[in-house]
Amino acid sequence: MSSPTRWAGVRMADRRAERREQLVAAAFDLFGSAGEGALSVRSVCRACGFNSRYFYESFADTDELLGAVYDRTEAELATTIEGKLAGCDDSVRARTRLGIRSVLEFGSADPRRGRVLFTEARANPVLAQRRAATQELLRELAVAENQVHEPDATTNGVRAAMFTGAMAELAQQWLTGGLGTDLDAVVDVAVNLMLS
Repeated sequence: MSSPTRWAGVRMADRRAERREQLVAAAFDLFGSAGEGALSVRSVCRACGFNSRYFYESFADTDELLGAVYDRTEAELATTIEGKLAGCDDSVRARTRLGIRSVLEFGSADPRRGRVLFTEARANPVLAQRRAATQELLRELAVAENQVHEPDATTNGVRAAMFTGAMAELAQQWLTGGLGTDLDAVVDVAVNLMLS
């Protein structure tokens, strides 16, 4: 358990924020490594060395904590993609390639990320709800990105919807090993199919 002097001299708001971040990090590790069965108030508090009251100052339950884990992981992915696209040329092919590769690399660089964003997000109700919201955001971004090259709203909307659904399944298959181990080959095929 945390010692009384652990937070000495730290402002209350800063203490809470730090504890909350530690709880999210511990939950990411537990859930991302071993799945839903590994995540409980007790296991997260044990991993942090906290009394359970510190859990409840930040979260009502493990569902709320798991939502925070998803949100943080999804924000990291968005930041990664935005950063890479910022230095990319404007061609549709280059941007599509970089976007696909970034998603697949992000998930496979740390399998816990893939489990949170793609694998477990299919079955867990908390993650499924967030995944649906993320996919809608991705669809809207794809529409906005493609408007420059595809002025027809229907064509653009269909293309964006197909891209969004295909990316979720592609990431799932890549992370579970269903597409082999050659990332370049997978990205090449995906880009060619999406832009054909």
